Amino acid sequence: MAVGLGDLPVLHPVSGFELGIASAGIKKPGRRDVVVMRCAPGSTVAGVYTQNAFCAAPVVLCKQRMQSAPRYLVTNTGNANAATGEPGLQAANAVCAQLAQLVDCPIEQVLPFSTGVIGEPLPVEKINAALPAALADLSTDHWAIAGEGIMTTDTLPKGASVQFEYQGVTVTVTGISKGAGMIRPNMATMLGYMATDAAVSQDVLQNLLHDAANKSFNRITIDGDTSTNDSCILVATGQAQVAPITQPEGELYHALREAINQVAMQLAQAIVRDGEGATKFVTVQVQGGAQQQECLDVAYAVAHSPLIKTALFASDPNWGRIVAAIGYAGVHDLNIEGVNVFLGDVCIVAQGGRAQSYTEEQGAAIMQQSEITIRIELGRGACSETIWTTDLSHEYVRINAEYRS
Repeated sequence: MAVGLGDLPVLHPVSGFELGIASAGIKKPGRRDVVVMRCAPGSTVAGVYTQNAFCAAPVVLCKQRMQSAPRYLVTNTGNANAATGEPGLQAANAVCAQLAQLVDCPIEQVLPFSTGVIGEPLPVEKINAALPAALADLSTDHWAIAGEGIMTTDTLPKGASVQFEYQGVTVTVTGISKGAGMIRPNMATMLGYMATDAAVSQDVLQNLLHDAANKSFNRITIDGDTSTNDSCILVATGQAQVAPITQPEGELYHALREAINQVAMQLAQAIVRDGEGATKFVTVQVQGGAQQQECLDVAYAVAHSPLIKTALFASDPNWGRIVAAIGYAGVHDLNIEGVNVFLGDVCIVAQGGRAQSYTEEQGAAIMQQSEITIRIELGRGACSETIWTTDLSHEYVRINAEYRS
């Protein structure tokens, strides 16, 4: 039921970054569910991870190894290896150890990632048995099939790619992501991988990823749930013949930042468009806030309201639910007479009450659309924020009711 999400765009290869896929049959026989990625020697790697206190075993290991010049990334779907305690850490480490042995590198240079059902033991033997095939499949051209390999309840793979010219050299940024439910990342997305062939120092790369995530992955929500496994990685291979970026300044830095932000935004919005059971892609804009945080508080109150989300699914312009959510968002000393609300370009609330020009037919016409913008003016200052969300349908309930079956 993906909203406006079609076939993958062209995903340009990134020199020095290879992807390989294989089948471990973790949940379904024959399912290609293990992905290995290899970074060229000298690559720098940045990462952002879930803030969930029950962060999964692979997240724990990734955080420990970010300063160890990672060379290999290994991902499995079908099992999250979360809430599994010390045995889960040992299991994740066993997969890393097997891969490290196969490629003859230190175990600290292997980063593990998992997604799937929480609380179940990781099937180490199945994953390890698939690693040789994944390594044999490594290619810079395999972004698209890797995008399929990291999917769980996604209906379509998600990818984005941007190229730009700098001093006659083409610089590439390409990425894939997965996620359709349990999405309010609070750092990144469920799983996301981006790579560029530019050369970037690790501290600058980390800041680039952090900023990109805050503008994209940290501005999406489907159901308000933050996963135990959220991880987003950005790799800079240094294979493009351009000067290394060691400071957050200069023409190349700004061009690369813009490209990374574009890729991250496209990936994040693709996750929302493929939200579990989604029939609407909804933009919530909050303007005129005194602070950024109160804009976000209002936006998330609207985006997370089950009453609003079900009204969106029903194409019901029940604007009273929107003002109720604004009212309980926790904005201190909110002057409701300064609040205006718009559905698309139709003003539904003016100065805290129903707009005199508004008709139910106008609202119904907007709500019938598959892409809807809810714009809220608080009239308190110059701050603004935008997030993206979905409606809440029967299908969402079915998917999550049957998730483990």
